[in-house]
Amino acid sequence: MKLTRVHSSVVTAAAKNALIERGVFIEAIAAIVYEMQVPYHEGLTIAECIDSVEKVLLKREIQHAILVGVELDTLAEQNKLSEPLQSIVENDEGLFGVDETIAFGAALGYGSIAVTTFGHLDKNKIGIIKDLDTKRGNGVHTFLDDIVAAIVATASSRLAHHKRDEEEALEELSQAELIG
Repeated sequence: MKLTRVHSSVVTAAAKNALIERGVFIEAIAAIVYEMQVPYHEGLTIAECIDSVEKVLLKREIQHAILVGVELDTLAEQNKLSEPLQSIVENDEGLFGVDETIAFGAALGYGSIAVTTFGHLDKNKIGIIKDLDTKRGNGVHTFLDDIVAAIVATASSRLAHHKRDEEEALEELSQAELIG
């Protein structure tokens, strides 16, 4: 049997489409990134937050979490999971932590800022995360609310590190000008 690899562009498109099909748009995710990071970055723009979200959506760990989570939520909506998993996912049981585990795992690669931001968002759901968690509209979003929180957390962490890199580059340039 010949193994066929799925090209990364196909996975990227599928992950983005899965979000859009579930009513989750990059701008809504970026709005939360902005809210998380604006206290630390004067002059932060929503465009920078959108760019950061776009960049983290290129990461396989994030893409795979999106695809797995959305698939499980969709199967639960169609009553295609076996019991007792069907009831657990459909009702977003409080002691069911697999949804957070998948999302948390995706966020781990972005360091402590991503981890702490994810924990904050898991506890204090805001924006589209709250809408998904409270099931505004139709559907099961047991996995998706946590995955969106992971996307926000990773985009926030990426942005924080990028801003620090920019600040340090400016400092080095200023020091070089003083010396030169």
